[in-house]
Amino acid sequence: MSYHIVNIDSPQCSISCRDGQLTCRTADGERKLPLEDVASIIITSFSAQIHSNLFLEAAKHGVPLIVCEAFKPVSLVLPANRSTDTLLTRALLKLGGKTTTRLWQMTVDAKCKNQLSLAEHLAAEDDAIPALRAAADSRKLHKEAICAKLFWNIFGRSRGEPDFTRERTGGGLNHLLNYGYAVLLSTILQKLFGVGLDPTFGISHAVRERSTPLAYDLMEPFRSCVDWRVAQWARQHTGESLTVTPEFRRWVTGFPLTQVGYLDLTLEVRGCIEGVVRSFRRAVMSNDARYYKPWTQKNSKWVG
Repeated sequence: MSYHIVNIDSPQCSISCRDGQLTCRTADGERKLPLEDVASIIITSFSAQIHSNLFLEAAKHGVPLIVCEAFKPVSLVLPANRSTDTLLTRALLKLGGKTTTRLWQMTVDAKCKNQLSLAEHLAAEDDAIPALRAAADSRKLHKEAICAKLFWNIFGRSRGEPDFTRERTGGGLNHLLNYGYAVLLSTILQKLFGVGLDPTFGISHAVRERSTPLAYDLMEPFRSCVDWRVAQWARQHTGESLTVTPEFRRWVTGFPLTQVGYLDLTLEVRGCIEGVVRSFRRAVMSNDARYYKPWTQKNSKWVG
């Protein structure tokens, strides 16, 4: 059964396939995995050598190769008979209205709970915490916007910036957050392609040219992972200009490797994302939101 999503992220490596074994050679040695057990291969390495026989053998086994630049997928190499996952795409397009609504409600609920959890960790005594808790637990139509406003107010005050506002074009912390979210988006896209989900068909975000609405949808609960990473950086660099430096890039791109709790397991964030994406895929194929298991930070602490 093909189930492994293999990440190739060693800076320099040689990837090939011999005797049905996916083989990756690095300066530290050689690792192998039966290709028949691989669902997809994600290559984020900056200088990987890919042998032509891998393309042939991957195609024979129905394994897609996802090649990334700066962690964002830029090329998707699929077997000729698997240019699209027809059943999955059709199921996503025909997803029932009630199921779609429920999937989005569950996503928003998880996002708001994670914002509350992080806010309580950053500023447990802030006067706005009770209001954020009430909003996160509510069924209000616009709870996402209400929680976001309260969260960013608390986030700013925890940094000694009571006038902080979250703006895509803003400076300072906003620059750091924007970069972190780009890394998160890339990770989500890797996993979506890895399980065969087309990110151009979402459940809430609007469809625009060259956009990936489903990735924007499913990344929402994980934004708090970036927020926490940025908060740590800002705390360690108090008094310094908050800009996207090479050092910050190295720091923030490490957040997918941090540990979180998910469904009674302890996983790296990228493994947790994969679990969520797989659960979403199952919900789509079954047209049943019960199978979707969005991540909430409730079984482990904000550490790092």
